[in-house]
Amino acid sequence: MAKAPADTVKYNIYAEITIDGVVEQPDVVGAIFGQSEGLLGEDLELRDLQKTGRIGRIEVDIKSKVGKSVGTILVPSSLDMAETAIIASAIEMVDRVGPCNARIKVLKVEDARSSKRKQMLERAKDILKRVMDEQIPESDELIEDIRKSVQLSEITSYKGLPAGPAVETAESIILVEGRADVLNLLKYGIKNAVAVGGTNIPKMIVDLSKSKTTIAFLDGDRGGDIILNELEQVTDIDYVTRAPKGKEVEDLGKKEVIMALRKKIPVKDVKIKGGEEENPTPRISSSVDEGRLLDELKSIKGKLTAKLFDQKFGFITEIEIKDLITALRDVQPTYVVFDGIITQRLIDSAARSGVSYLVGINKATDITSNRRINLLTEQDRSITPV
Repeated sequence: MAKAPADTVKYNIYAEITIDGVVEQPDVVGAIFGQSEGLLGEDLELRDLQKTGRIGRIEVDIKSKVGKSVGTILVPSSLDMAETAIIASAIEMVDRVGPCNARIKVLKVEDARSSKRKQMLERAKDILKRVMDEQIPESDELIEDIRKSVQLSEITSYKGLPAGPAVETAESIILVEGRADVLNLLKYGIKNAVAVGGTNIPKMIVDLSKSKTTIAFLDGDRGGDIILNELEQVTDIDYVTRAPKGKEVEDLGKKEVIMALRKKIPVKDVKIKGGEEENPTPRISSSVDEGRLLDELKSIKGKLTAKLFDQKFGFITEIEIKDLITALRDVQPTYVVFDGIITQRLIDSAARSGVSYLVGINKATDITSNRRINLLTEQDRSITPV
């Protein structure tokens, strides 16, 4: 008997059968064909439908016990829904198998395509889970490999020294120790770095520092101290910044790199003694005009506002006191003059943002910080480092 190709089956008819006697699978199939013959007309003759593959092979699973037989029937159909329903009802009309009474009840007509879709979705979920579990780490590695290859393709040479592609065209340059430092800065889009190669600073670096604004960005260790000492002696560097203590520039994350560059300080404000920085945190020289700071304080007294200034005492903005803590983080000024009381919380926030001078009406009594921020108040009219 012909079997409908699996990819053409549209519906499956499921039925159960109970027989008052002991019979076998061929007996049930024969009864279904025999008792439906001539019942449905020529177009729905079961034998012809099976020969053309529109009805698949009828599967019967039968078991006999104590003189009775029970089992299940499966009929695959490539007919449309209405025709399949007619075939199902015809199967239920079978009431005898051989000499035995029989009862057939259709349990359901299942859309085979819907069943396949469910299986497909479950399989897709399994495949996706496996891909996520096994392949994503490899994807991360691939992305990292691509990132490194991009960095390597961008790194160039400035007169034999590892450098970013913008060293010659940029108005400012960043001096770092080695090639790995240049690569790390390239990763974060900083393309104007050049490696000095350690001590014994090359002449081309000396010459470059004379023609461009130059920032020394060095490791936060003893080696960085030594290089900084030499740079200060033989080049015209303008600013200095360091990796956090104990860290190297090549190991810094993007946030650490950006914060370090924001906190660069003029080289004249970094005193170097015996190869070590005497003032590792941003400081401004003692030549600040105390009278001007107090005049700025007088101009905002009673307004509950704060004025922020940059390293050259250029005015940045004036804000309400309630927004000062947030502004310190975002603007990172050098001078802060405000109409209020200097508190420990404010000192801590100012220190994290690189503020050098904090000018207010008065100081709180519970200040215990040892951070080196210069405080100036209207009452003491003197600069007090804390």
